[in-house]
Amino acid sequence: EPLEVYVARLSAADHYNSSGERLRSAAAIIRQDRANLHRYGVRDPEDETDRFFAAADNRARLERLLADGFLDRTTERIIVEDTPLVRVEVWPNHVEVRLK
Repeated sequence: EPLEVYVARLSAADHYNSSGERLRSAAAIIRQDRANLHRYGVRDPEDETDRFFAAADNRARLERLLADGFLDRTTERIIVEDTPLVRVEVWPNHVEVRLK
């Protein structure tokens, strides 16, 4: 059983960090989506909340968890180039991301 499962829209706001710099990796965009939701209160209508990434330390681990998990190249490209709806599964030692 995953620890968390949520759906999120990776909107244009999620493609830029808090300094206004364009993010170039899917992991960074997913992390910014969660920071926008939990830290900055910026939420897209399709964003579901989660408990795991409410903690800043867990958001900081996202890239490593995703590297150990599942994100195919096509999905990664779509996340970087577009604003897709994704389903994220958080497991104890990895994260899996798929297009919704």
